[in-house]
Amino acid sequence: MKNNRYEIGLRNLERVDGNGGRNVIKSLEEIAPDLGDYIITFAFGEIYDRGGLSLKEREMITITSLLSQGGTEPQLKVHIKGALNVGLSKEKIIETFIQCIPYVGFPRVLNAVNVAKEVFREEEKR
Repeated sequence: MKNNRYEIGLRNLERVDGNGGRNVIKSLEEIAPDLGDYIITFAFGEIYDRGGLSLKEREMITITSLLSQGGTEPQLKVHIKGALNVGLSKEKIIETFIQCIPYVGFPRVLNAVNVAKEVFREEEKR
């Protein structure tokens, strides 16, 4: 039986990432189902459920963190979609990335902008 954090996490995952989040969890079922459970119960059931920040602010922080790490393009793609889902505009997403240039450099920002460009194109086709 799944606990309350799991149910809360599923609701938050749905609100933020929709199909993208479900697809990530589903992709883990055969090889690492516990990892999917941790994503749901910890990240979305505990962290995303805390007060103090809106979902928009949380997604802005998330995309910034992913950009800063580099090499996280698949996760960045999911969370750019999530940022759009919770109401961040394309312009705010790009401005968030531009703000990172002095701190992480042009290459990581350019990579993130290219991921955003791909996501924006996909969203326009919907």
